[in-house]
Amino acid sequence: MNFAALFSGGDFRFQLGLRRGSPAEFFRPADPALTAERRQWLRHGGNRYLYSAMRPDGLPLLEECRALAAEWGVPPPVETDAGISLFSVPPEEQCARLGEVWEPDFLLVRAAGDFPLLGGCVCFPSSWSLPDKIGRSVAAIHGEVPGLNAALGRGIDTLLGKLTPDSAWFRHNWGLSRSPEHNQHPSRRLPRLDAGVTPGEVWLRVEHQAFTALPTSGGILFSIRITMHPLMEVRQDAEASARLVQALRTMPEEVARYKGLAAARERLIALLEEGS
Repeated sequence: MNFAALFSGGDFRFQLGLRRGSPAEFFRPADPALTAERRQWLRHGGNRYLYSAMRPDGLPLLEECRALAAEWGVPPPVETDAGISLFSVPPEEQCARLGEVWEPDFLLVRAAGDFPLLGGCVCFPSSWSLPDKIGRSVAAIHGEVPGLNAALGRGIDTLLGKLTPDSAWFRHNWGLSRSPEHNQHPSRRLPRLDAGVTPGEVWLRVEHQAFTALPTSGGILFSIRITMHPLMEVRQDAEASARLVQALRTMPEEVARYKGLAAARERLIALLEEGS
């Protein structure tokens, strides 16, 4: 992976960093272990609906997703264990069934008004809970991230309003974690970064994101793939390490607190500089 490309190379800033691609490219199955892990959390994770939620008015978006996925070569969702038609179960269950066979997490947004979140299946959240976000606007959800709306709000609205069904827009987002787990739901209470963290305990967590239009239902499909990389790998790339150090040094304190980095910031910088 090109780690240096993840970071701007200057002071920390939020950036869209868009590139065009195809939905089929993003959704193409690549790792059976990921779908197995998703099924594990959805079927045996304690509460299936920590990870899947859907409002009834989001069903047209879900149905269009299912049709498009067939065109992209994505496996269809399974029927219920009792052989009951998928269309006969509640909306959140339909969403969960789709989440069991897709590798990426996905969110469904109405492409009108303030872009409300109508549903989705997120098995690998980055310290947030999907049910808490349902019904809220994109701007309100992003408002929890200090400075994000001011920096990117207008650009995000423009992007969401101009999506077309024949392509997707890709971007990435990064964070640092003390756990290599894909599923970092807050209910799991995973260990947090602090000033005593060791090099082998730090992981670069990358969100690979894709935005696709759902023109028939008037919706947007927002999809996320998570990859985890040991900090030790980043340290082996001198340019990437220097860029990450600069991003950490210049990250506003409120952003560092939100990302769970404030208590460990100086320690992380020292670990990166030790490997340079």
